[in-house]
Parts: sequence; structure tokens; C-alpha cells
Amino acid sequence: MKDSNINPIGVFDSGLGGLSVWLELVRLMPNEDIIYFADSGNCPYGNRSKEEIIDLSIRNTEFLLRKGAKIIVVACNTATAAAIKILRKKFDVPFIGMEPAVKPAAKQTKTQHIGVLATKGTLESERFQETKNEYAKGVTVHMQIGEGLVEIVENQQINERSTLILLQQYLQPMLAHHVDKIVLGCTHYPFLRPVFDKLLPQNVDLVNPAPAVARQTLRQLERFELQTKNIIEPKYEFYTSGNEEILESFLKYIQAK
Repeated sequence: MKDSNINPIGVFDSGLGGLSVWLELVRLMPNEDIIYFADSGNCPYGNRSKEEIIDLSIRNTEFLLRKGAKIIVVACNTATAAAIKILRKKFDVPFIGMEPAVKPAAKQTKTQHIGVLATKGTLESERFQETKNEYAKGVTVHMQIGEGLVEIVENQQINERSTLILLQQYLQPMLAHHVDKIVLGCTHYPFLRPVFDKLLPQNVDLVNPAPAVARQTLRQLERFELQTKNIIEPKYEFYTSGNEEILESFLKYIQAK
């Protein structure tokens, strides 16, 4: 695989949320070329069947491989939970997946109560249950499905009052149980940070797994000797199965931050 080190990192998500992971990859590995695919035409994945998510994940992977991806980051908790084992068996490239950061949240909590905000598909997955059972012993995990939050990010309605009201409804039960860590179990949710900041008391921390995923990606590149030797400006490519203008608008939004 050594000859592949000039090839790009491939990243896919159900939509635009995985760009929260893309940002961390760029920060950690500023010389790597990256191809990002947003499957916004089929977003959200959270309420789809496992079989549908597996099929979509295979198609997304095949697209990135046609573009020459040397490693693939599944920047979607729902797709990781449903499909990553199958993707690893089917394709001969390294895969990096997402999972809600229950382990660090459970380790760091002082109240012994943590919250997890995620999609239905993630919270009901076997992968999430295994993670919770292994790492959150002695800690109460308060789970909340973030119905509608993915669509809010996709449609760039982050700063609307209706978003504040909806997120408040989701957070209030967790806060009533004195959680001091809230795990962001969907890659779309970090883009709601301005709204979280308005609603959360200072003693409650958000736990975003994206930086850890970037570090794991770097470790795998080193393990397989796939790091680029590129010393010129990296190339970033973005594709979507949805509206290209929405993708372009969102990229301008995050790059302005």
C-alpha cells in the first residue's frame, strides 16, 4: 500500500455533518488531500433500515474508491453502527468509524450522569449498546433522540428561534438529571454549538468525538505507511448527492468561522 500515499483521504457522511470531522482532519493533517462526499440526497440516515444504510454506505465507499481514496473515514455515527463491519470485510482499504464518545464522558463525569444526543439508528444499534455497557458502568446514561436536528443543519437553520426551542426540549430532561457531560452522537450536532452555548450552564461540557477520529485516522495512515509526502498546498474536493448550492453555501459558512 506504500504506493498509495499520494492518494487522498476519503470521507463520507449522510450529509454535511461529517464536515465537522473534515475540519479536524485538515487541522491535524494539513498536507493531506481529502475527498468529501455528502449523501444529502438520502439524508437523514437515522430513521432508515439497517439494510438501506448498508447499501448506501457501500455505494458511498465505491464512489470514494473510484476517486482513489487510500483510507476511508465513515464520518457518520449511524452508518458506522450499521455498516462498518461489512465495509471492512468487503473492501481492501482501512476504515475509520465514528462512535459516541461515551468512554471519555463516563471517565470525566463528576455527577455520574452523562447525556447522549444521537439519532435513533445510533442509539438503537448494537455497537452503541456494547460501548455503553463496557465503558459506562456505574454511570447513568440519559439518551435522547435528536429528531429534526440533522435537517436543521442541512437546511442551515441553526440560528432560527425554532432551533433554540427544539434543542431546549431535548436538553432539559438531561439537565434535570444533573448531567455534566453531553455526548454529541451525530457529526451534524457540533455545528449547533452556538445554540448549545446559549442553553447549557457552564458546568456542562459537550463531548465531540471528531478530534479523536482525526487522531485515529493519522495513526492508521502511519500504521499502513500511507502518509503523504506532499509539501505543496493540499487539494480538497467536495461532492454531494443533493443540492450543490447548499453544499457550497455551507462550506462558505464553516470556513468563515
